[in-house]
Amino acid sequence: MQSMNISLPDPLKQFVDSQVAQGRYSSTSEYMRELIRADERLKAEELLEAKLLEGLSSPETEFNSAEWAEIRKKALVIIESRKLKH
Repeated sequence: MQSMNISLPDPLKQFVDSQVAQGRYSSTSEYMRELIRADERLKAEELLEAKLLEGLSSPETEFNSAEWAEIRKKALVIIESRKLKH
């Protein structure tokens, strides 16, 4: 595992420390990893949404909005299952 040093203003450092102190995370590193994973999930969902919208606006699509919604729902389930593996 690689190490990374970051600098935070005092209010942010205090917030991170409070999250660890409350027992939500066992360490600052765990908290930071969870934030990064959450951002990864958000970016994946945004990309999926963009691709689905691109497909919906394509003249070649044969799917209706309800079908795209179902595809999106299934894709989000896959994303969530991958999250649980990490």
